[in-house]
Amino acid sequence: MALVPYDGNYLPVLSKLHNSSAEFHFADHNVRLTQDWNKLGVAAVVWDAAVVMCMYLELGQVELTGKVAIELGAGTGLVGIVAALLGVKKVTITDCEPALGFLAANVKENIPPDQLGAVEVSELTWGQGLERYPTGGFDIVLGADIVYLEDTFPSLLQTMEHLSSESSVVLLACKIRYERDTNFLSMLKQRFTVHEVHYDKERDIHIYKAVKLPARRDL
Repeated sequence: MALVPYDGNYLPVLSKLHNSSAEFHFADHNVRLTQDWNKLGVAAVVWDAAVVMCMYLELGQVELTGKVAIELGAGTGLVGIVAALLGVKKVTITDCEPALGFLAANVKENIPPDQLGAVEVSELTWGQGLERYPTGGFDIVLGADIVYLEDTFPSLLQTMEHLSSESSVVLLACKIRYERDTNFLSMLKQRFTVHEVHYDKERDIHIYKAVKLPARRDL
């Protein structure tokens, strides 16, 4: 997520985002996340897309047990935390460097001590330093509300391609707000097969499943 601080003159409908914490119940655990809108802006609050993604993961439509996962633009870390609680073998929870301390604190607060070894908090700016992450090294790539800044689309797509193999599952939870959001889906479909697998009507959140297309092998 982009680190975009906002001033105090916010709409009342957004007031819950300014709470110092947010609480949820997923995977038979109470999850309490610190939020810090004033310092880190959109990166430090829980958005509906993350909640819907966690609800979808709980449905069991995607096999998590024993899988290696990575979350992009994790913000508060909710999705990665819930993936860990649901039994992934390892999850790497990533965001830009300024958010890492905040993110690590939420992980430590919510992951049982005997599971902390399966969770890594790591810096990842899309399109940069990808050599630090294994090519095609993740079974599951997760992203909640990360499709909104058009300038980041090429680097986000590059990152997703690098991290996933033809057997990986990419799950994106997003609200389709503008034409640029559908433009990203069009870009994604050039490199991945894409299907909408869930829609939360109340929150207007779509979840898309993407699988990398086979590499072209010119004769």
